[in-house]
Amino acid sequence: MRKDVTVIAKMKTDGKIVPLSILWEDGQVFEIDKILDARPRASTKGGGIGLRYTIRINEQQRFLFLDGFIWFVEV
Repeated sequence: MRKDVTVIAKMKTDGKIVPLSILWEDGQVFEIDKILDARPRASTKGGGIGLRYTIRINEQQRFLFLDGFIWFVEV
């Protein structure tokens, strides 16, 4: 299943997008501790294809996707 989210990100001069934090719909903000990987991939749980970031938040690994202009996480 996928959950659309708001992401605070930085765009670097080379065009790379670096997600910094995720804003959940209830107002909770989750800071991204580390980006472990970023590559084009399909979401197996939520459908859609895009840039998949493997991230760590509070010692838990998650997948964050950028599909066009929409961010979502697999839940």
